[in-house]
Amino acid sequence: MRHLRIRVRLTVLFGALFLAGGALLLGVTYLLVEQNIHQRNSPVKLDDLPPEALGLLGADQQRFLDIVRQLQERQDQIEQSTLHALITQGSIALGLVTVIGVGFGWLIAERALRPVGRITETARRVAGGSLHERIALNGPRDEIKELADTFDSMLERLDQAFDGQRRFAANASHELRTPLTINRTLIEVALGRPDPPPELVQLGETLLAVNARHERLIDGLLTLVASEQELTVHDRVDLAEVARHVVADADVVADLGPAPVTGDPVLLERVVQNLVDNALAYNVPDGAVWVTTTLAGDCARLVVENTGAVIPGYEIPGLFEPFRRLRSRTGSARGTGLGLSIVRSVAVAHGGTAEAEPRAGGGLRVTVTLPT
Repeated sequence: MRHLRIRVRLTVLFGALFLAGGALLLGVTYLLVEQNIHQRNSPVKLDDLPPEALGLLGADQQRFLDIVRQLQERQDQIEQSTLHALITQGSIALGLVTVIGVGFGWLIAERALRPVGRITETARRVAGGSLHERIALNGPRDEIKELADTFDSMLERLDQAFDGQRRFAANASHELRTPLTINRTLIEVALGRPDPPPELVQLGETLLAVNARHERLIDGLLTLVASEQELTVHDRVDLAEVARHVVADADVVADLGPAPVTGDPVLLERVVQNLVDNALAYNVPDGAVWVTTTLAGDCARLVVENTGAVIPGYEIPGLFEPFRRLRSRTGSARGTGLGLSIVRSVAVAHGGTAEAEPRAGGGLRVTVTLPT
């Protein structure tokens, strides 16, 4: 019973209560009818007859009593038949009415749970990344209305909090871009002087590398912020074409079948670029990288895997968190820690998923699934 849906449980409860009430009513009716019949059908005795009637009967008194007794026996049979018909036909009628009551209970339960279904649908859309959804339930001020209003208030606060967080990240990223650009320009000007000392050249190259890493970090933050917002571009994009463009100059094994989707081409290209860059950066020497795009039903699938180091399964979920990297993975110093976070955010923004799993023998397999 616990595993049944609430609508089924309510219907069963309605039916059981209806059946119990009908059975109780039928039993009480049976007892009352039986008592009434017994009172009306009491046996006739000679002592009950007036003296005038006894005088008229004369020697036929016994014959009269025999006739009355026969009539009473027949009346008893009629009584038993009546009670049997009452209980039998009443049970059949109760069963039919119970079936009808269960049907009405099913409809009433659906109507009563309709607001709950609306809350569930809204929560499911919110879980997909759309915090702008609201239930806005209309109706009487009952418990379900209070639940819906409370849920809307919570969504409003979450929406404001996430908007503030995104605005802060976007503003901070824009503000940090300017000094990084100035630093890069000053370093390049210093290195462009005639005959710079070797120490200055080494220092300048180191600073340029650090500056470039910070610029990639800022670009990653901006992309992450953009991917967490609602999509404004809905173009037809083939993941195979995007992957073909990304891996054109990369040493990978590509098996690119048609995989059309609808979304933002810039963000989808960033997904493929991040996955390929990660697979190449965290690969073992002379390792291989595979990129595959396929179409499975109503979903397009992008799979990128490599022959990197062995990764424990329990560390996989942390890879999708911002700035989380495995210490055992080589090349982590060159990354920003946002690659897979951006991949998952873009996938969720497009209504899809991004999942990772360790490869047998070492390496990582990342699968991005998007609706067509």
